[in-house]
Amino acid sequence: MRGKEMRVVFLALTLMSAGCLDPGRVHRSVEPASAAIHVETVARGTQSWNGAPLPPYPSGDPEITILRITIPPGARLDRHCHPVINAGFLVRGELTAETDAGQRLSLHAGEGLIEVVNTWHFGINEGNAPAEIIVFYAGTTGMPLTVKAER
Repeated sequence: MRGKEMRVVFLALTLMSAGCLDPGRVHRSVEPASAAIHVETVARGTQSWNGAPLPPYPSGDPEITILRITIPPGARLDRHCHPVINAGFLVRGELTAETDAGQRLSLHAGEGLIEVVNTWHFGINEGNAPAEIIVFYAGTTGMPLTVKAER
């Protein structure tokens, strides 16, 4: 076994010994405790919205950041890229993302996305109401979430 494979096996054995990965109780999705609870997977995948594979997680101390971003109607975000894996959920409004290669994604309230990583892009609110998006970033301590392009 190579180093990475050994780390995965070690992690699985550690989780199993802690009771988190009991092979008899492993599920790929969250199951509701009762019929009154509804669980919906909004986004899940190994690729960003433009089809590019997600990169490996960076090494270092893990850090999760959650941002709520409100974008006024007609506002355009500066051209930027994300060096960390992130995903978002559009709470209200509409938002369009476009890469330098011309790939476009139109997002509407209630939809999720797995954002592009290490890809220059921008967002624009082409709607008539504010767009509110919650974005979850999985990086490491001290790593930037967003890098703005020089003008």
